[in-house]
Amino acid sequence: MEYLIAFAVGGAICVIGQILLDVFKFTPAHVMSIFVVSGAVLDGFGLYDKLIEFAGAGATTPITSFGHSLLHGAMEKAKEDGFIGIGMGIFELTSAGISAAILFAFLAALIFKPKG
Repeated sequence: MEYLIAFAVGGAICVIGQILLDVFKFTPAHVMSIFVVSGAVLDGFGLYDKLIEFAGAGATTPITSFGHSLLHGAMEKAKEDGFIGIGMGIFELTSAGISAAILFAFLAALIFKPKG
């Protein structure tokens, strides 16, 4: 049942993104930004952790989880280190994902001919 719930929640997030692209004619960059900000806002209200408990990978895999991780890391480090902890916390939780994205984009650019 966990897999079905994860699939349904992750699929619902994707459907929302597709509606934003097709109906409202947003660009992919706009949709990504909306999802990152919405994940951060939901985490700010304490709702995204509940969604993760309910949906598991269906909530941690989409881009909304990146916004959740950014805010979650910043708030945790801010409690420990104050204002300077905000910047440190953002990169503490998300550094592996950001590094992987940069590495794989670089490798893809080496293998394929990028359009300039």
